[in-house]
Amino acid sequence: MSEKKKNATTNDVNEQDQPTAALAVQMVEQPTDAPAAPGPREPEASLAQSAEAAPPESAPPPAPEPALAPEQLEALRAKAAKADEYWDRLLRVSADFENFKKRATRERQEAIKFANEGLLVKLLPVLDNFEAALASANNDPNPAAGSFKQGVALIQSQLRAALAEAGVEEIEAASKPFDPNFHEAVSQQESADQPEGHVLQQLRKGYKLRERLLRPATVVVAKKPAAA
Repeated sequence: MSEKKKNATTNDVNEQDQPTAALAVQMVEQPTDAPAAPGPREPEASLAQSAEAAPPESAPPPAPEPALAPEQLEALRAKAAKADEYWDRLLRVSADFENFKKRATRERQEAIKFANEGLLVKLLPVLDNFEAALASANNDPNPAAGSFKQGVALIQSQLRAALAEAGVEEIEAASKPFDPNFHEAVSQQESADQPEGHVLQQLRKGYKLRERLLRPATVVVAKKPAAA
């Protein structure tokens, strides 16, 4: 009995060791340069390919805008008309303001330029009186009037220089065509020496302050002689 049990135990041990021995033989016989078994990345590659092959999802179309009611359209038209009216009014006001600024600047410059106009007009009769005094002294045969004449001429020269420095200019009218802007005709006289419409005689000198008239020249205008 003991020998049978020993033999049976030995056989069981041999049968248990056979799978282990077979596995060891396979590991020894397997070549070392065999390709490695594929890893678990094949499912990921297939998922990526399927994701690329899937079409992209399109965005949902925009919702249509609700139509405006006729009352709303009419209100929008009225507002647009008012906006156009206000814009035109703004343009007109801006243009008027620009013109006002230019006009104010021009008037201020003219006020500075012609600030002494009133005083110069009052000095013109004084100059006329000096000229009349010189004419009277020239016609005086008294020799003692020579010194008086020189004094009057000196004062007249100083006054004329002061007026010229202020911008006063004498208007030349003798033998010039009649100009109503600078000449004041008091009469007409027949003349064969001057053409018709020309100044025949200057009765009083005229003056202007730069381009502005201070006093017109008083003249007599020539006309054609009457036919004999």
